[in-house]
Amino acid sequence: MTEEPKSPCVRNCCLDLDDVCLGCGRTIEEITGWHTADVTGKYAILERSQQRLDKRKYEQDLKN
Repeated sequence: MTEEPKSPCVRNCCLDLDDVCLGCGRTIEEITGWHTADVTGKYAILERSQQRLDKRKYEQDLKN
């Protein structure tokens, strides 16, 4: 059995122009759908949100 993942919420809820949270990297749809997603869906959300956060950090690093 796969363990239920914890929410990636870091209580820094602020959406960018693409409706992606600056704190956790989830889209508004992923945030609102978290509690109804199954375990596989939650792990997929975690993977996508981490990719978004990594991309945002990379792009910010390029600007600096």
